[in-house]
Amino acid sequence: MPTCYLVGAGEFTTRGFTPVAGDCVIAADAGYRALAAIGVKPDLLVGDFDSLHYRPEGVPCRAFPPEKDDTDLGLALSEGWTRGYRTFALYGAGGGRGDHFVANLQLLGGLNRRGAQVRMVCTAYDVFALTNGVLPLPPREKGTVVSVFCHGERAQGVTLTGLRYPLTHAVLTCDHPLGVSNEYTGLDARVSVEQGTLLVFAALAPEDA
Repeated sequence: MPTCYLVGAGEFTTRGFTPVAGDCVIAADAGYRALAAIGVKPDLLVGDFDSLHYRPEGVPCRAFPPEKDDTDLGLALSEGWTRGYRTFALYGAGGGRGDHFVANLQLLGGLNRRGAQVRMVCTAYDVFALTNGVLPLPPREKGTVVSVFCHGERAQGVTLTGLRYPLTHAVLTCDHPLGVSNEYTGLDARVSVEQGTLLVFAALAPEDA
């Protein structure tokens, strides 16, 4: 599936950043700097430019007023959705301001509930959203941390396999972090949920980060 790469102004890693023909790269405001540093020209640059402070020549831009109801990364996401993309990879969405990180997690879960496949790629971990389905976890070494959180009030029928602390048809809620700090066991690991949305944090081994 073609992928829409969204690049915000947080900590950036090139891990897995491999756009090809048919993909789309959208920078959100100062996220442009990370792309410029690796010689990548985005297909679109959006935002209120309160961080970047200028509009690069030769790059398609959509400018918005600072007084708006969406974050710059939220605007970038909307542009990708409007262009027909349903697979998204969020970069530069972690680190920096904690409030923006929480906002980006909300975007991740909301986008997944709309039917998109989404992942957030950070320097030391990946975050996946899962709604009413099954997520095979990416390969990791034994002992690597994985945490599972409810995105929303309740997630029902949560099953964790291939992890040190398994769950079977459990209920996760937004006010009890039962799924925090689990571990890979070296077996094929997966997460499933029958009803609700989960956010799954899969850390990297130190040598891979």
